[in-house]
Amino acid sequence: MKDITADMIKELRERTGVGMGKCKEALVLSEGDMEKAIDILRKAGMASAVKKEGRETKEGLILTAEDKQALAIVEANAETDFVTQNDRFKHFVHDCIKQALETKPKALADLIQQPYYKDKSITLDQYRNLVIQALGENIQLRRLEIIHKHPNSSYGIYSHMGGKLVVVVEIEGAAGHDEIAKEIAMHVAAENPEYLKPEEIPAHVVAREEEIARSQVTGKPANIVDKIVSGKIKAFADQVCLIHQKYVKDNTVTVQQFLEACGKKIGKPLAVRCFWRWKIGQ
Repeated sequence: MKDITADMIKELRERTGVGMGKCKEALVLSEGDMEKAIDILRKAGMASAVKKEGRETKEGLILTAEDKQALAIVEANAETDFVTQNDRFKHFVHDCIKQALETKPKALADLIQQPYYKDKSITLDQYRNLVIQALGENIQLRRLEIIHKHPNSSYGIYSHMGGKLVVVVEIEGAAGHDEIAKEIAMHVAAENPEYLKPEEIPAHVVAREEEIARSQVTGKPANIVDKIVSGKIKAFADQVCLIHQKYVKDNTVTVQQFLEACGKKIGKPLAVRCFWRWKIGQ
């Protein structure tokens, strides 16, 4: 069996809010599997809202850049926060996002093999190695996203914690209303939805939630159990799906209702088409 460490118990406590002793018991029963331990605590009714993110394991910086055609997101990682605050590291990431927006590569692997726009004699990856030599830490470009803009959409960008958390939201229905999209991006940063709408929740996730819900209901007729389980699944979907979450700035309405109100004001129906929530180390 996998050794149960103090760090594992601490992480489980941080994610569930359950006491250290019960967390250790759950980890022993799950043989060190963190997700199974969470399920054990939830089935026992000891954990309800579970933090999905766990602990951060890397330092870094996430930047965005945009033009009329596209929006780019790049994440770069280093070993320590000290290096990520260094101007040379920041210049490197800024150069990467600038080049990504200009060339719009299909993948990160394509970007790093491009000639560096400030010195065509080296690739962007060779430039990265020069920065590594200068700063003495391993530096990696971890991920890249090129979002091609739609003419009938608005885009909101929200950067938090100095670029450690970045959210981009696309709202379809009208262009030129980026401030509304940014309001939703701020909500996404705060509430961390996992899906846009219930239809996007994978079947195995729904099945897992149903199993947990049924384990919590005993001694009742089957039709009553089904009704209770159905209610719990709906509550779960409302918690993890963006459009059904309570809007963070006004919990009397959902995000969808907030957008509907905004749409009425401008005379065009609005809807969230997609969102990207990037956090360092995830």
